[in-house]
Parts: sequence; C-alpha cells; structure tokens
Amino acid sequence: MPPVPGKALLFDIDGTLADTDALHLEAFNQVLGPRGHIFDHARFTEELQGFSSASIGARFLADEAPARQMAIIGEKEAAFRKLVAGKIQPLPGLMTLLAHADRAGIPMVAVTNAPRLNAEMLLSGLGIIDRFKALIIGDELAHGKPHPMPYLEGLRAASAAAALSVAFEDSRSGIQSASAAGIATIGIRTSLAHADMLAAGAVTTAANFDDPELVKLVGAAMGW
Repeated sequence: MPPVPGKALLFDIDGTLADTDALHLEAFNQVLGPRGHIFDHARFTEELQGFSSASIGARFLADEAPARQMAIIGEKEAAFRKLVAGKIQPLPGLMTLLAHADRAGIPMVAVTNAPRLNAEMLLSGLGIIDRFKALIIGDELAHGKPHPMPYLEGLRAASAAAALSVAFEDSRSGIQSASAAGIATIGIRTSLAHADMLAAGAVTTAANFDDPELVKLVGAAMGW
C-alpha cells in the first residue's frame, strides 16, 4: 500500500524566512526605474511582491521581447544578490521552529517564485538549505504563485496532506497560492498588515516565528 500522506511545514523564502523585501524594492527601482517604473512600498506589495519573474516582465516590460524581458529581470536579480550578500539574517524564532520540526521528523519544503539562484543563495546564507526536503521554484512549473501548483508540488515532494500541513507566507500571491492548495497559512507580517493577509486567505498572522499564537498553532498542528 502507498504511504499515508503526513504532515509538513512549507515556507516561502523572501520576506518569510528572512526580511529581504526592502532590498528587493531597491533592486527593482535600480533596474526598472530608468525604464519608467518607480515603486514605493505600497506599490511593491501590490504589484511585485510574490509574483513570478515571467509575470513581472510581461507586465512592466511589455515592449520588450520575452527573452529581453527575462534578461532585464535577471539584471534585477543580480542587483538584489549584490545588495543582500552578507546581510541575510533569519527572522526571530525561525531556527527554533526548524529544530522542533527536525526533532519531530516533520518534513519541510521551501516554495518560492524567486529564481533558483536567489533561493539557493538565501537558504545557504541562512545555513539551512540542507534542512529542506525540496525547493519548489514557481517559474520552473507551468504556473507560479498565486496559482496553487507550487504548493501542491511542495506537498507532493513531502508526501504530505494539505489538511495536516501548515504554510508560512508574507505576500498576497503566496497566501492565495497556499490557501488555494488547501493548506492552513500563517501570514508573516514583514510587509503586509494583518487585515490584508486575512483578506488574502491567511488563517492568522504573526510578526515573526517567536509569536506566541504562531508557536501554539504550529505546535498543535504538528503534535509537539
């Protein structure tokens, strides 16, 4: 008989494991600003945060050929990597949560719309890349976030059931993706307000992984 699907913890990366959103905003303005697109924090959270590179290129570089769109977005990602180098710090409480999951034998999966190079750099910079059973990249699938496919792939990689699992997200598109996959999703308030995250589908929100409500909810769901 096939194994019964179990529990898993699924994490977005940028703005969830580490607060990198301000550096992404700076990098977008460096590259897209000269092309007529300037973003403040509010516009960043509405139009850029959590969206795939392909969708951002199609929206803001529509006059360019698709290959050129991706090359320009690649310039943005290179600018981000330069900005973030040596500055990657985990959100408070993250390492404690990961240690709990390791001791309990709960598989963990990273699910992101970021390019693989960025995702691997951030996970390596945090020293936790080996703790994830899989790294799911939205742009490598037929659909990225806000479509549920990235989180459905994450569940599959962990042999996990949506109803038994918990996801952590900081963007509207990410919360929509995880929630549409049937996963109880906790919003991490590095960029968005509590009400915005609940409206997107989060079951609750937390400032970081030390938040008592988050600790209680995850502990109850995971059985530790």
